Amino acid sequence: MAALMTAGKMANLHSLGGWVGAALLCLVPAHLPAQPVQPPPVFQYPVTAPDVDPGVDHGNSGANLPEEFQKQMVFYRSQLPVGTIIIDTEERHLYLIKDETHALRYGIGVGRDGFTWQGLLQITRKAEWPDWHPPAEMIERQPYLPRFMAGGPGNPLGARAMYLGNTVYRIHGTNAPETIGQAVSSGCFRLVNDDVMDLFDRVPVGTHVIVRQN
Repeated sequence: MAALMTAGKMANLHSLGGWVGAALLCLVPAHLPAQPVQPPPVFQYPVTAPDVDPGVDHGNSGANLPEEFQKQMVFYRSQLPVGTIIIDTEERHLYLIKDETHALRYGIGVGRDGFTWQGLLQITRKAEWPDWHPPAEMIERQPYLPRFMAGGPGNPLGARAMYLGNTVYRIHGTNAPETIGQAVSSGCFRLVNDDVMDLFDRVPVGTHVIVRQN
């Protein structure tokens, strides 16, 4: 009998030991081969839509734009002088103050993430069908760009340009209406050509431009 009891206890212990061993195996991860270290991905500023390549002409009119981006007179309360330009980057709108309660509103394209900014500048120069000289910073980021493009259809600056202070930033036209309302530029503000020609005729050199991010 003792021998049978001893054998039974030994069987129980053997069973228990197997269960404990299996549990421990579940807790201890198997040895994995070393994985090669991958370099971090190169960071690129996100865009909300692809920009159009230089030289491509997709049109001048904003007739097919969503209503919110079409030129229109809107209620806009402001104490700023008549003729002041306010750019709301988040809204994708440019406002030209008409009186204390109204502004002419245009849809715009703005800078992509990392290229937005805010501040107060003046229009220091105006140009019709301006030539395009991509700044060195832009060429460094996009070395495939041309170093010069004469003004005309397909030029990224469009039909008109209004230069802001001594910076590389401009309010300008575009031959790519589909980019209005999007964040695709390197910090400039674009309107469809029909709209930028309208704005160009309404504002003189010296006009104050207020850029707001929110």
